[in-house]
Amino acid sequence: MSAVSKTYRLTQVGCGNMAKRWVKYAMSRADIEIVALVDINRSAAEAMAREFGIDCLCSEDLEYAIRQTDSNLVFDVTIPEVHKQIVMKAVELGCDVIGEKPMAVSMADAIEMEGFVRRHGKTYSVMQNRRFSKQIREARGMIDQDRIGKPGQTTADFFLGPHFGGFRDVMNNPLLLDMAIHTFDQARYLLQADPISVYCHEFNPPYSWYKGNASAICIFEMSDGSVFSYNGSWCAHGAPTSWQASWRVVGSKGTLIWDGDNDPYCNVLRGEETADSRMQEFETVGSSEIWTGKEGHDACFDEMMASLHEGRKAETDCSDNLVSMAMVFAAIESAKRGEKIPISIDTVIR
Repeated sequence: MSAVSKTYRLTQVGCGNMAKRWVKYAMSRADIEIVALVDINRSAAEAMAREFGIDCLCSEDLEYAIRQTDSNLVFDVTIPEVHKQIVMKAVELGCDVIGEKPMAVSMADAIEMEGFVRRHGKTYSVMQNRRFSKQIREARGMIDQDRIGKPGQTTADFFLGPHFGGFRDVMNNPLLLDMAIHTFDQARYLLQADPISVYCHEFNPPYSWYKGNASAICIFEMSDGSVFSYNGSWCAHGAPTSWQASWRVVGSKGTLIWDGDNDPYCNVLRGEETADSRMQEFETVGSSEIWTGKEGHDACFDEMMASLHEGRKAETDCSDNLVSMAMVFAAIESAKRGEKIPISIDTVIR
């Protein structure tokens, strides 16, 4: 489909520190005009307008801002608890939405939001910036090139101890709901497969400073027949992993390794497999296709904006992100029940 030339009149709702990255991106594009900044604390919106020299409406009322400025695009950079309210109001008023993850704080809300957006003929894309790193794109490329054969087992270790303060400290499931969504989404991208079940043990170590469970171990069965395991903590002091997690993908011909920071590589069989395992020889190979595009937030932003201009679904459209959300909420439900949970949009709705 040919691209459509269009200028977007943007209302950004949410003007905290994280929102600055979103404003900077919007200001870098000739096809976006920031016409309104909205925050429950109007002074925060006014402060952001002053900081970035933006001449626009500042308000605490999203509906008023959209109607007054004739906005057709909303950036949602609010806390997770109000994403549903923001997205549905913006869509109802005729806007497309690009929002911060997670989609919602319950699977039922996420499903309702996706259906609402679809019925109104608008789009809602979710920021999943961690599937847009140079290294994960190259890792996926090596799997596409059959370097390691058919994946059978994938592991991701995530151990960090950030002291955020604010809403994360009082969430019931801070690791799974606010952070693991990234790693689960990356696993789907790496394997190009979706989950069919999960068993999860979620817990809060005695030294944790979070109110909710900050650690979890999850085992997912995937639609390609492989198993993906996640071992994570957000209250781990010492020997931190990358924010991208530390990955191992074991296939029929070898293993892909990515520590989350440095370039991925594959350790693969050299020559033909022999009956005597002591005689196996392996060699290390890197990616033959180097990723030269943008990364992270900017790459995800670019993809979402390109999808608007081209009239197609973004890679991180809410309809796709529902599956990553299903992994999160099924894991939480599994931990509550202490049993394996099948994963489908219908069965995890609560």
